[in-house]
Amino acid sequence: MSVWVRAGLLGSTMYCMHRKRSALAEVTKDVAQLSGVSSDYELKLVQVVFRHGARTPLKPIPHIQQVEWSPTLLEAPEHTQFNYTVTDLEGGPRPPSPFEERYRSHKLKGGTFPGQLTTIGMQQMFSLGVRLRKTYMEEQSFLSPVFNPSEVYVRSTNIVRNLESTRCLLAGLYQQKQEGPVTIVTDEASSEILYPNYQGCHELKHHTSGRMSDANNQPGMKDELKKLQRDLNIDNKEEVDFFLLLDNLLAEQVHGFPFSVKYKSHLQKTEQRALNIVSYMVGPNNREVLKLMVGPFLYILQRNMLAVTRNTPPATPSRKLFLYAAHDVTIIPLLMALGIFDQKWPPYAADLTLELYQHRSSKAWFARLNYNGQEQVVKGCRAGLCPLEDFLNAFSTYAMSPEDYKGLCCLKESGEKGSRTKK
Repeated sequence: MSVWVRAGLLGSTMYCMHRKRSALAEVTKDVAQLSGVSSDYELKLVQVVFRHGARTPLKPIPHIQQVEWSPTLLEAPEHTQFNYTVTDLEGGPRPPSPFEERYRSHKLKGGTFPGQLTTIGMQQMFSLGVRLRKTYMEEQSFLSPVFNPSEVYVRSTNIVRNLESTRCLLAGLYQQKQEGPVTIVTDEASSEILYPNYQGCHELKHHTSGRMSDANNQPGMKDELKKLQRDLNIDNKEEVDFFLLLDNLLAEQVHGFPFSVKYKSHLQKTEQRALNIVSYMVGPNNREVLKLMVGPFLYILQRNMLAVTRNTPPATPSRKLFLYAAHDVTIIPLLMALGIFDQKWPPYAADLTLELYQHRSSKAWFARLNYNGQEQVVKGCRAGLCPLEDFLNAFSTYAMSPEDYKGLCCLKESGEKGSRTKK
């Protein structure tokens, strides 16, 4: 229970759960034997964190054999259209997007901008929406068949590919049926928490920059990178890294560009090396780095669940669905914090879905997590469907309130600024 107290989210919920502990123990015995979720459990909340669909590379590989990224690769199919508006978190005008400004200051060979959602990416997101529709409308009758803003909350990073990915997901989920436009809320780049914010949190940058350099200097790293440069006909004077190579190779593969067996093996090696670097920087034992990367986001996911557990009639009905458009660099630390990272790079349109259930007779609360449609057993849980207290304890080590996050990022920055500038 002390973990919940530290999270600042105890309230009456823990008291009620304590009163039902004996009933919960009996229910938990049955849960451990469940495959999926039986009708004894009522779905109360769904939260989906997803990566955008396939896109153009963020930066091209510097060689003469660059792929041509034609504007025809970005055409939006009619069935993926869905009306939406974008505001800041308070409902004001959409903030400026420095990332998008940077993308649009360059062009790839073929005429498109870096980091743009492609037709294939749009279809991937539409398909994810169709899968969610099948689960939460057709099979469980949980969501309304027409988009209702009182039922759904939508938040995205302020990057066009994520906004358009959200549009396509909603088009697939609601089959273009909506009661008015969707409002997608987003935040300033300096305070965004849907990705690890190195610019907004200098403490995070300080913790990871040195480890990134150390990771790249691990035995064999430089030699393998040089070999990849030679095999891919990249001038050894050009500066490249495993992440740049992985980004381009994945984009080329999913869009069907000529992709020989030789390059497929290069992709596998590049992915493994990129994962080695990430694990070195932010392994599950590096608690402080994981907290700074996804702690505020985990806090929000936890807060949303606990808000539902406290919502008793005749209180205003809670939203049923929360959608968060994020990135691969968000998914990886989330998986690490939850203890379910599979050592694979999250694919385009990857989704992490959290479900909250209430047992109909005991009124006890349970949670379940799916990754790319597959049930996961979260750290500290005995089965996929897990008592809520155990489920939240699994990542409460990393969850961090906005106040704590700001204090850790800003206080240490000002306190150590002088010593760092001398290095």
